Amino acid sequence: MKCLVCVEPGKFSYEERPRAVLKKGYSLIKIDRVGICGTDLHAFKGEQPYFNYPRVLGHEIAATYADGDAPGFATGEKVTIIPYFNCGKCIACRTGKPNCCTQIIVCGVHADGAMCEYLLVPNYSLLKGEGLTMDELALVEPLSIGAHAVRRAGIQAGEFVLVVGAGPIGIGIMEFARIAGAEVIALDVNEDRLHFCKDTLHFEHILNGKDAPEIALSKITSGDMPVAVFDATGNRRAIEQSFSYMAHTGRYILVGLQKETISFSHPEFHKREGTLMSSRNATKNDFEYVIEMIRQKRITPANYITQKIKFDHAASEFKSLFEPDAHVCKAIIEMD
Repeated sequence: MKCLVCVEPGKFSYEERPRAVLKKGYSLIKIDRVGICGTDLHAFKGEQPYFNYPRVLGHEIAATYADGDAPGFATGEKVTIIPYFNCGKCIACRTGKPNCCTQIIVCGVHADGAMCEYLLVPNYSLLKGEGLTMDELALVEPLSIGAHAVRRAGIQAGEFVLVVGAGPIGIGIMEFARIAGAEVIALDVNEDRLHFCKDTLHFEHILNGKDAPEIALSKITSGDMPVAVFDATGNRRAIEQSFSYMAHTGRYILVGLQKETISFSHPEFHKREGTLMSSRNATKNDFEYVIEMIRQKRITPANYITQKIKFDHAASEFKSLFEPDAHVCKAIIEMD
């Protein structure tokens, strides 16, 4: 089968590899779509933590069931997967949080992923397509990250929620915070993304991070500041700056990931009695919730897809996704 391999930072190569051999408890799926996310872009640029080369990227998956022994699954039906493979035995797994398993293997990061024709996956990772299109299925995973972050933060109706970073993950956080009844504020330095949040997704509060956001945040929240602040940038400078946006008694949730140490004023954080938490990956409950929200048309993944790339052209066109003129929100690789 044909695979697209990131052999080193900045370089892709197509390789022919044998199709994985079936084994008990695993199934073979035929890849149809692969979403390209920040993890893939950072890996290509050599900026992704927990990463080794060479690697087949891709964990945002839409596929059809090909073969295996997964109960209730039939050949040819649409599927997606939870791409965080866990041990089932560690303290995280035992407490219902396999998304942060101590031995986690993330498909496309710690193990070869979906930029290939077929992929062997553990049966427990499979999810039925539930009537979704292939494009919709390819966006279930990134949307689940946003849904998990909102659930972890315990967002309540009427709370002011600030999301820093209006890429696909940030947009997902905004969407699910809105579904939870929050007043959402979007902050970014990219005007295209801010226009998208306002014109396509119809968020009322849109701020450019270059324009003294503290003053605008205070005005929007009647002096309180946001009760919950989400970072979806994975940028150290943005992460550190956003501590100052948080209300007294507020929560700060780190969703984006970067390599460096972060620092902040202990007195400023302490006097707020702030809560600092991270949000990693998502659980099966989050995936099922996202699928149901898509089925109910409460969220429309097609809004985010701005580029589609044929698999045979992905190696040559991948670099174009970094160009400002590309105006990328979400790019998808089509296998056929």
